[in-house]
Amino acid sequence: MSKNISELSGRKGLKENLFDELGKLSQDTGTVPKEKLQKLADDFLIGVANTYGTTTFYDFLKPENQGKKVYVCNGSVCHCAGTQDSLKENLKTHFSESEIGEMCCLGRCHENSAFQFNGNNYSAKNTDELAEIVRSGAPATDTYNVRSIGEPVLTRAVKGIDYYKELLTKVFQAEKESVLKEIKDSNLRGRGGAGFPIGMKLGFCKAEDNDTKFVICNADEGDPGAFTDRFLLEQRPLEVLLGMVIAGYVIGADWGVVYIRGEYPESVSIIEAAIEDLSNSGLIGDGILGTDNNFHFKVIRAQGSYICGEETALINSIEGQRPEVRVRPPYPAQQGLFNKPTVVNNVETLASIPYILEHGGTAFASRGTEKSSGTKLVSLDSHFNEPGVIEADMGTSMKTIIHDYGGGYRVPVKALHIGGPLGGMVPSSMVDNLSLDFESFRDSGFLLGHASVICIPEDFPLVDYLEHLFEFAADESCGKCFPCRLGTKRAEELLHKASHDGYKISRELFDDLLDTLELGSLCAHGGGIPLPVKNALEHFDSELSVYFENN
Repeated sequence: MSKNISELSGRKGLKENLFDELGKLSQDTGTVPKEKLQKLADDFLIGVANTYGTTTFYDFLKPENQGKKVYVCNGSVCHCAGTQDSLKENLKTHFSESEIGEMCCLGRCHENSAFQFNGNNYSAKNTDELAEIVRSGAPATDTYNVRSIGEPVLTRAVKGIDYYKELLTKVFQAEKESVLKEIKDSNLRGRGGAGFPIGMKLGFCKAEDNDTKFVICNADEGDPGAFTDRFLLEQRPLEVLLGMVIAGYVIGADWGVVYIRGEYPESVSIIEAAIEDLSNSGLIGDGILGTDNNFHFKVIRAQGSYICGEETALINSIEGQRPEVRVRPPYPAQQGLFNKPTVVNNVETLASIPYILEHGGTAFASRGTEKSSGTKLVSLDSHFNEPGVIEADMGTSMKTIIHDYGGGYRVPVKALHIGGPLGGMVPSSMVDNLSLDFESFRDSGFLLGHASVICIPEDFPLVDYLEHLFEFAADESCGKCFPCRLGTKRAEELLHKASHDGYKISRELFDDLLDTLELGSLCAHGGGIPLPVKNALEHFDSELSVYFENN
């Protein structure tokens, strides 16, 4: 990370953003023309090596993306469902092979056969429907089950502008310290996976002496199998945006960035429309509701990089740098975007703030468990009889969520990968013993993470899934630290040779590789990927032992 480039990128503020400009310049051809890279470098007073290095990192900017017209989802759920090969063959009747690219993941995990065309996402379309989509390019309505166990917080009925005006008036009339106390009293922990209390993060940033601060909504929901953030962005956008305004009030920030993954085009347009509604209602901008409080939004469409879900890589991305993970300290709350104090939280965390300020932090904390308060959204994939989004109090039995509200499995399932690529690999026989909270999963050797649930069918080879997992991890590594850059690729190669060529893996070598990843990686991407693999080796030894020596 270059502090100088951070400063140069921030010279023009957020309105004229380097990364945003790169994305706009790629729209016509799928990549950024070289002459445009030079002009941007000149405009921002940085080297063309920087603009070229950034462009070649992202799936939707790099030269190999040129000429792509349709993108097929290669996410884990679609992989396990086995729908994508036939989808590609169907698409080849309309596009040449060179015009078909890949994306991960489109958040259509409830249906599969997912693809993106003409700036819209689609799933589960038959041959005739696909032909009509290619002909017209018209968007298709996406529906899925949304249910709550108990009183809803994030799945409650949509509120109107008047509700937010009344709430924001109440917030602005309170002292910032009082608002922060309510959030701290709620014990709301980050819903992106790490579980760090947002009240502490806001407090750290508030204490920093700087006239310029930022709030960033990390809407780069890259975990395959997860679509809860997409639900909030598209069906509860005002909750997310007002949560950012309130966070900005607490820390003294005038700007918020909504960083939305390029795989969610509908989310981008819906959030932009919601921001316009807030602006027209006088709830954002300068002098909000006649006070001296200001808050402005910048929406940035990401360009295809899972590592941007890591907060420091995301900050580098906004600055137009390669999204490599930064060494910490300093933490973003001290030195983040453009070297200014910055709070980064995910969609679900920020969307919970309006409810907390309406009902009080204590009321929110009274739900769930002592250490995991409030409610949590869960994504259930297409292998459930009732796939979709479930909201439940933290501490709710996973048996209740999966069987009573998810309707159980529609095919025999041997394992559930819960919490994204870095989450736990839970045998189906053990899931009934878990509850929806950080501690229950941790104590059993798993990780709740984002709480997305991917089912691995009984007849799906686990070695194939692990190879797919490491292929994803290697492709999405930022490359900054060599344990992750090299280790994920070596693991993918070993598993591929074992499953395809009869090669026997040394268990000692493989365990050493996993330990090196876990202990030596700079961030949770490389450090976390060994967990589900270790879970699989422990609980599915009878299936996997044939791929290792001396078994």
